[in-house]
Amino acid sequence: MLIRRTDRFLKSYGTAPRSVQRACDKQILFLMNDLRHPSLHAKKYDESRNVWQARINDDWRFYFVIQNDMYILISMTPHPK
Repeated sequence: MLIRRTDRFLKSYGTAPRSVQRACDKQILFLMNDLRHPSLHAKKYDESRNVWQARINDDWRFYFVIQNDMYILISMTPHPK
């Protein structure tokens, strides 16, 4: 699968702490290889818009859609507890 990062994702990535960026990079590699990778905890976030959510770490999540053979990364945000 291929990855495309939206401008919104790139902006949120750029403002995230460096440790979160590194963790995100690792999780994106897992996503490219296996949507069901256990550390991602990937799940449908918004069924009507086909938006998925995956875990970066305990405190951050990223959101994406799947189109054909591509994951389109929409954003990443701190996860409310």
